[in-house]
Amino acid sequence: MLLSRMLSKRIFWLLAGALAALAKDAPRMAPVPADPLELVTGQIQTVDTSTSREAVSQLLSRARESYAFRSAGRGYDLKVSFTVNSGGQTEYDGAWEMEDIFDPQLGLRWTAQADAGYSTTQISSNGMFYGVGTASTFPLRLQEARAALFDPIPAAGFINGDSLRTSTSTFNGVQVMCVLLSGPQSGVATTSGRSWEETEDCIDPQSGLLRVHSQIPGRYYSYEYSNALQLGGHMVPRKVIVTEGGKTVSEISVDSLVELPSADPSLFVPSAEMRAAAAPIAMGEAQKIWRYAGRGPFTSRVTAHPVCVFGLVTPSGQLTEARSLQPSDPNSQTAVETAKRMNFFYPTPPGARSQQHFMFIIEKFVASQ
Repeated sequence: MLLSRMLSKRIFWLLAGALAALAKDAPRMAPVPADPLELVTGQIQTVDTSTSREAVSQLLSRARESYAFRSAGRGYDLKVSFTVNSGGQTEYDGAWEMEDIFDPQLGLRWTAQADAGYSTTQISSNGMFYGVGTASTFPLRLQEARAALFDPIPAAGFINGDSLRTSTSTFNGVQVMCVLLSGPQSGVATTSGRSWEETEDCIDPQSGLLRVHSQIPGRYYSYEYSNALQLGGHMVPRKVIVTEGGKTVSEISVDSLVELPSADPSLFVPSAEMRAAAAPIAMGEAQKIWRYAGRGPFTSRVTAHPVCVFGLVTPSGQLTEARSLQPSDPNSQTAVETAKRMNFFYPTPPGARSQQHFMFIIEKFVASQ
């Protein structure tokens, strides 16, 4: 197993078919599909010196700081709405509302509800966690909205030893620097375009703002800052658009952000139902897995055609709300069916909260030689 820390949460790279993957005579990879938000199309530079790595780390840290507004130490009331249109591929399509109330002395209380019938209330205060809702797990699109607003890119300490590459591009008329991040042994240093394994963060180096984030080819967050709201020097995007396979699946809007000198303490008192329940599930670390599909050994005379499957793994290890990010690929349905048969269960360490997390499975289909 090869481990790598990526995104804002650590991502574990599990190499299935490792002998084929590590062989010098490995299959060629088909290029990443074109997408209006795939900004890395020009020259790519490998970041291989301590000075250049430090510069990239500072760029990522500055972008991360923009939306880490809890670090300002100020109370606030944040209201968000978003609309999901997945065509029924994920749960609770339609309109959503979400509200975060934060007090640096009292903690965080957040709520979310969907017109389709889901609701939850979560409290974290004095090191304790309480929650109540219509289900014990969070729907994928809710976790997605919170990840996009609060936690899209990695902290500097998570990228030590990882492969870094950069490329300049333009987004909505603004020049951006795109950072490509992958595991230290991913073997992407010589690829001419973005590798299937690389995460992509495109940042405006002048403002320090994140403009496009892509965890995997075929899935993108784009950030809009027109009339953006601020708290203590931290800027919150006014809108985040989520696209998958070239289709907009969620539009997240920040409706208001109001500073609170002090919040109502009663909001952070758990109800009797919350006290009686077990600690709520945590939104945990994303995982990225890749494997070869087909009979090896493979050689460089053949080309692998990857398909990315994205879903949500529950604490029981079940992959839910899964679908392909390359739906037009002839292997798309096979990739989804294969991913659903996988067992992702991992025991919860003693004393820790159960977690659910995003899962990205890259199936690399190789034709018979």
